[in-house]
Amino acid sequence: MIERSGIKKGMKVLELGCGSGAFTTFIARAVGKMGKIYALDIQPKMLKKLKDKLSKDEHKDIKNVELVNANAYELPFDNSYFDLVLVVAVLQEIPDRIRALKEAKRVLKPGGILAVTEFFPDPDYPLKSTVIKLGKEAGFVLDKVLGSFWNYTVRFKKPRGDKN
Repeated sequence: MIERSGIKKGMKVLELGCGSGAFTTFIARAVGKMGKIYALDIQPKMLKKLKDKLSKDEHKDIKNVELVNANAYELPFDNSYFDLVLVVAVLQEIPDRIRALKEAKRVLKPGGILAVTEFFPDPDYPLKSTVIKLGKEAGFVLDKVLGSFWNYTVRFKKPRGDKN
């Protein structure tokens, strides 16, 4: 998933809907010490679980995660701040998906990546075609579709000339 998303060392990544951090530690290690991950969730109890996870001995080396309690409609970041926004198995849980995706586009740098990963049999599992339609409607350009029916990543780019 990390490789398919396009995550690389040194990137600033927003993990939208991080939950209890099932992927956060892997992403933090993938971006490395020069990178940073902002783990965002609307539920404080999920962020508490992630904070507890990060305090365990096996994760003491991770110092590049910032926990953010916010919703997907009003991201507390400047325009063009992130290299990549990652959405894993959470897009269908957001009532106004287009509004959330447009807000993700706002905080992405021009040319930045939006990576949406889904897993079957998630009860909210959307087809790839649904994710592609939503991304395009929000103003993204389709970059790549990777994986299989069971586990896929749709990668979009924010158009280079797009400042918002």
